[in-house]
Amino acid sequence: MKKNILVIGGSYFVGRVFTMTLSKEGDYNVHLLNRGTYRLSKLGIEEHICDRNDIFKLKEVVPPLDYHAVIDFCAYSPNEINTIIENLPGTIKQYIYVSTCSVYETTLEFPKTENSPQISVPIPGPAGDYAYNKHLLELETQDVCQKYNIPFTILRPAFIYGPFNYAPRESYFFKLILADQPIPVPDEPLALFQFVYATDIARIIMACLSNENVYNNSFNLSAPELICYDRLIEVLTEVCGQKIKPERKSIDQINRDNIPLPFPLDQHEIYSGSKIANLLDFKYTSFVEGMKKTFAFYKKYKVSN
Repeated sequence: MKKNILVIGGSYFVGRVFTMTLSKEGDYNVHLLNRGTYRLSKLGIEEHICDRNDIFKLKEVVPPLDYHAVIDFCAYSPNEINTIIENLPGTIKQYIYVSTCSVYETTLEFPKTENSPQISVPIPGPAGDYAYNKHLLELETQDVCQKYNIPFTILRPAFIYGPFNYAPRESYFFKLILADQPIPVPDEPLALFQFVYATDIARIIMACLSNENVYNNSFNLSAPELICYDRLIEVLTEVCGQKIKPERKSIDQINRDNIPLPFPLDQHEIYSGSKIANLLDFKYTSFVEGMKKTFAFYKKYKVSN
């Protein structure tokens, strides 16, 4: 008998990559809960159109099934996970919440592991609100899942890149390269940061389904390669196959001119993603390989269409 999987927010970026991966497996009935902006019904996925916070609609549109797992990609505000678990028709055997590595405090201890201290108070700015709310939602996941005796798994990705990325990260550089424009970079690339390929996240979630080794635990998702802006330029040169024109600017100038560089300028963001890699015997996709595939996807779907 096929197992029922409910994906919340599974039509956008990483959720879309995972849902498309899951739909190719023959062992699952894939149910998708979203607001209907991006449809995936043509893949044989059962879509249930609803705002996750609309309790009455939720009970109306979601069938009361035995859900083998719920994978939640889009909980951003406190009480959203509590609302799902307390009001979802049917039963839940596993809850997987996709959080973020942004929940950690700013420290000088690297790499940050799953035991590193998390932010405990709101931080000024939209990014700070996002990180603090994710922290609160992690606590909420643990509390409500323990209340209903549901095994949970919390996944914390580093910077995500890959197909369907709506955030102007790698696409910011792709656009400049294809337009033969210079790429602004800091003149002193001090900061080190890390990535995780969207397809790797999908593969890891697949490996977490029904896996008691990941129950009631949290994991960083971060490939081991340390990247700085100079290394990023090297990788972009390799994957794009053309000469790139870096334009060196001071960090003060970058900030003053509001140049939207998407990665840290003067502060490391280094995480250990080895805990889950060792547990699942998983190997992260290399940054060069992942970026090659991402650039090919971008050219095909973002430029020609």
